[in-house]
Amino acid sequence: MQTQVLVEPQELVSLLGARPVVLIDTRSSDDYARSHLPGAVHVPEIFTHFALSSREGQADLEAVFSDRFGAAGLSGEELAVIYEDAMDSGFGRSCRGYVLLKHLGYPRVAVLHGGKKAWDAAGLPTTTDVPSPARTTFPLRVDPSILATTSDVHAALSDPTIVKLDVREHDEWMGITASPQDVVPCPRKGRIPGAVWIDWRHMMTRTGESTRIRPREEVRAICRQVGIHDGSTIIVYCLGGVRASNTYIALKEAGFEHVKVYLASWFEWSRDPALPIEDGAPDPGRMAASH
Repeated sequence: MQTQVLVEPQELVSLLGARPVVLIDTRSSDDYARSHLPGAVHVPEIFTHFALSSREGQADLEAVFSDRFGAAGLSGEELAVIYEDAMDSGFGRSCRGYVLLKHLGYPRVAVLHGGKKAWDAAGLPTTTDVPSPARTTFPLRVDPSILATTSDVHAALSDPTIVKLDVREHDEWMGITASPQDVVPCPRKGRIPGAVWIDWRHMMTRTGESTRIRPREEVRAICRQVGIHDGSTIIVYCLGGVRASNTYIALKEAGFEHVKVYLASWFEWSRDPALPIEDGAPDPGRMAASH
C-alpha cells in the first residue's frame, strides 16, 4: 500500500518508529560524508545516471538501479524515503529517485518534503556513520505508465491534446543554452516543437530554510496559464528527467492524473538529428509567468 508521497520531517520520525524504512540520500559524496540522516544509504547514481529510451538504455537503467536499490536493502517490504539537500538546490534529484522506483514497480516510496534542510531546521539528529545494509533482491516489476520514451514524444508532436511540458530554465527553453550553464554538452539547442513552458522552480515555494512543493491550488493556477486543465495528458521533460520528476510530483499532488516523465529528455532528443527542434522566440501564451 502506497504511503503519502511527500513526508514532513516529524512524520518521518513517526514512520521510522513504526515500520521498516530505508532512507536514501541522493546528494554528493562530500555532502553525505559531512552529515546525513541516521541510517541513510548513499545512492548518488539517482542524479548522475543518464537514461536513454532505447531498449538497451532501458535494460541498463533496470540493471543499474535493481542492483543499487537491492544493495540499499529494498526488498519490497520496506518504505523507501528519498531525500536531497533541498527541493530546489539539487535539481529535484530526490523526486527522480521517486520516479525511478515507481517505474521499477517499487510499492512504497516517499520523498522527504523540504529535504535535509527541513530535517535540520526541525532540530533532528544527523550522523557521519555509514551503514552496511544487508543486500537483498530488488522486486523488479516495471510499470510502463510512469515514463515516456522518445517514440512516445515524437508521436505526441502531431497530437495537440497531449501537452509537452518543458520545465527547464528560461535560457534552455529559449535555445540560448543547451543545459544549465552549458555544463552538460548537448549538440543542439532549442525545445520540443509545440511544447509549453513552466520553470520547474515555479512549482515550489520557500519556507524558512527549506523549499517545498506549492499547495494544490497554486500549482493548478500556474498550469492553467499554459492550458493544462483537468483531464490533460502531460509529458514533462527537462535535460535528464531530474527537474521533470520534481514537476511530476507537483502535478500528481495537484490532482493531474495523466502525467509521464520523459526521462531521457533533452539529453537524448538533442542527439538525434532526425528529431525536430524549435528555437527562436515562442508564442508568449505558451509560457507561464514567474511566481
